[in-house]
Amino acid sequence: MRIDVLTLFPEMFFNFLDASIVGRAVNSNIARINCIDIRDFSKDKHRRVDDYPFGGGPGMVMGPEPIYNAINSVKSEKSRIICLSPKGRTYNQEIANKLSLEEHIVLLCGHYEGIDNRVIENYIDDEISIGDYVLTGGEIAAMAVIDSIIRLLPGVLNNQESYMDESYFNGLLEYPHYTRPRIFNGIEVPEVLLSGNHEKINQWRKYQSLKITYERRPDLLANIELDKNEQKMLEDIIKKDSNCEKIKAKNKL
Repeated sequence: MRIDVLTLFPEMFFNFLDASIVGRAVNSNIARINCIDIRDFSKDKHRRVDDYPFGGGPGMVMGPEPIYNAINSVKSEKSRIICLSPKGRTYNQEIANKLSLEEHIVLLCGHYEGIDNRVIENYIDDEISIGDYVLTGGEIAAMAVIDSIIRLLPGVLNNQESYMDESYFNGLLEYPHYTRPRIFNGIEVPEVLLSGNHEKINQWRKYQSLKITYERRPDLLANIELDKNEQKMLEDIIKKDSNCEKIKAKNKL
């Protein structure tokens, strides 16, 4: 996979591209990640890329020409051009899974009051937001998207199955994890995890995953299909919840 990041601050990515899972993917040639400085495509002698907004108002707007030229410098028929924007659709694991199948992704990082809308409407394939809040620029959002995609590529993680149990991958939040020591400050690890019975362990983990999702993100349950065993588990979880009626009705249980 190839990822090109169009940014005003390429230096923000230097350590990020060398560290952890992303660094492993880059060093193993599983992914190629390039940072392109949008200012390099400005015709202004001071490398200026912004100007005052038509119609007045506070702040500055990134002009269309430098961004257009930056996009064209890396774009091909297989490119997917994405703008990181608070106005975009909210990013989630499903989108990450789909993007991990792309051959070439271009991430455009906005700044100031935003980007000239002619770029958004005519030269962008998608707008993505990583949450309902505003950042100074799109660089941190781009890093989040890159990290979530890279770890899904074959050969990046030591255990390819490890991400399949993680929160959101299958629509549920992840079950709790424990490690040594067996007893810490008088708190013991759940006995089932020490039993060696893998079937019981898997059932416990599924139950805990459903329980945590029900308690913290019940909205996720409306978007997934549960098998009969999972349905029974969820019914048991709801019966044990004294405040279950609203969620029970919402999930048609």
